[in-house]
Amino acid sequence: MTADRPAESNVHGTAIVVGTTGFIFLGPSGAGKSALAFDCMTEARLAGDFAALISDDQVFVSRHGSHVLARRPEPIRGLIELRHAGIVRVESLPQALLHYAILPVQDGERLPPERETATLAAEITLPALRVPTGARMPFAFIKALIATEVATRPT
Repeated sequence: MTADRPAESNVHGTAIVVGTTGFIFLGPSGAGKSALAFDCMTEARLAGDFAALISDDQVFVSRHGSHVLARRPEPIRGLIELRHAGIVRVESLPQALLHYAILPVQDGERLPPERETATLAAEITLPALRVPTGARMPFAFIKALIATEVATRPT
């Protein structure tokens, strides 16, 4: 850690930004993180929203006050793996703030725990949203979850 850059942790995940909201998709290898992130970016762009990859597979995260920053390793700039198809190049940003952790699920409890959080690194957590890997419109699904989370947040 230097005076210029806080300590970073290398997180196994895929980070994207849509509009001004940053998302990190977390889960074990093969859970569908990259595919779900790619689908969300594509869906957002089709709706006319800005969407870009921050990083796939490795994401450097750090805390800056109350904010969580995601940064990509330069060697993988703009690259995302689409399982069974290969590695493709997409529009990307070097870094962005993160607001939500997305947890891809295939099977599981019908209702998730209330106010679930995901721990990215020591003292770095984000609100977590569970999204089925088979969701037909995953970004619409995420937007509905965010709207509900914001509406039910205690004041």
